[in-house]
Amino acid sequence: MFPWLIFAVVAVPLVLVAFVATRRRTAAGEREDPQDELLTEQEFAEAEAYQAEWHEQDKERYRQERLP
Repeated sequence: MFPWLIFAVVAVPLVLVAFVATRRRTAAGEREDPQDELLTEQEFAEAEAYQAEWHEQDKERYRQERLP
């Protein structure tokens, strides 16, 4: 019981502090230029289109499996 209590009181807050510090450093150090933002948005749009296409194919495949 005590090791878990020590872990919860010591390790978890340390991990949270490290995560917040890393996130702040990353957010402060990384600024995307407009071209990178456009590329990122394009990649997300392509991924969403692929996901929608895959979802439709999966629904059709499921329908074919369910109906003999």
